[in-house]
Amino acid sequence: MNYRTILVHLDHSDRSPVRGAVAARWARAQEAHLVGLVPTGLHDGVIPADAIATGMSDYIAESADYLRRRAEAIAREFRASIAASGPLSYEVRLADGATVDAVARHGRASDLVVLGQDDDSTRKDTTVRALAEQVLMEAGRPVLVVPSAGDAFERVPKDAIVAWDGSREAAVALRAALPALRNGVRVTLVSLRHPRDEDDARRLLVPDMIQYLLRHGVNARAESGVTEASFADALLSRVSELGADLLVMGGYGHSRLRERIMGGVTRQIFSQMTVPVLMAH
Repeated sequence: MNYRTILVHLDHSDRSPVRGAVAARWARAQEAHLVGLVPTGLHDGVIPADAIATGMSDYIAESADYLRRRAEAIAREFRASIAASGPLSYEVRLADGATVDAVARHGRASDLVVLGQDDDSTRKDTTVRALAEQVLMEAGRPVLVVPSAGDAFERVPKDAIVAWDGSREAAVALRAALPALRNGVRVTLVSLRHPRDEDDARRLLVPDMIQYLLRHGVNARAESGVTEASFADALLSRVSELGADLLVMGGYGHSRLRERIMGGVTRQIFSQMTVPVLMAH
C-alpha cells in the first residue's frame, strides 16, 4: 500500500515553497499523484490593507481580482518548481471559500494532506490559524505537518519515531503512516508514562505491535520511558536524541476531559515541532 494521492496546501507564505517541495518528494517516493491546492481567499473576507489602492470605485471587484491574481501566481510558482525537480504526476487547483473548508473538502479525496506549522504570518491570518488542527479533525485523513523553520527535509524520512500509548488515535496514526515507514526506515516505537501512572504493559501490547509492523514490512524496535516532563517535551527530546526525521502520533480532541488531558500534547507538538509530524485522528 502506498499513498496514491497527496494533497498539499499552498499559499502566499514564505514557507509554501518548502511545503510544496516536501510534498513533491513524498509523492515521488510513493509514486503518488500530487494535488497542489491554492485557496484563493475569496469569501474569506480578508484582504491585506495595502493590497488595493485607495479611491477604487469598485472595491469588491478589485479585491476579488487581487486574490485571483495572487492565487494564480502561487500556482505558477508551484508548477515551475515541479518542472525543475523532475517528472511527477500532479495538478493545481484553485479553490474559493474558507481555507479550512477548502482544504478539508479536497483533502478527503486524498490519502495524505501536507500542511504547514503555524508561524508569524498564519497567526495574524484568522483564515488559516490552527489550520493543521482543524483539518486533522475535519478531513478524515492523516496530515503531514511541515515545520515553519529549517530546511533539513531534503529526503523522505529514514528515521521515524512513533508515539505509542495503546490508544485508538495512536493505532489510527500508525496504520496511516505505514506507507511512509517502509523501505528501510528505522522505526522506534516510544511509550511514555509519568511516575504516578500505572505501568500497564498488557494494554500497550508492544510485542504484538512490533509483529504487526513486521508483517507490513516495517522493522521496528520499542522503548519505554518514565518522564517528569510533559509527553510533548519528552517526545521532542527523543526526536533530537535519536536524530529522527519524522514523528508519528495520534491527534486528540472531542470530549472536554480528553481534550484537556491529551489535546494539549497535540497543540504543544504543533507549536514546537522540529521535524515533520504525521498525525491522524
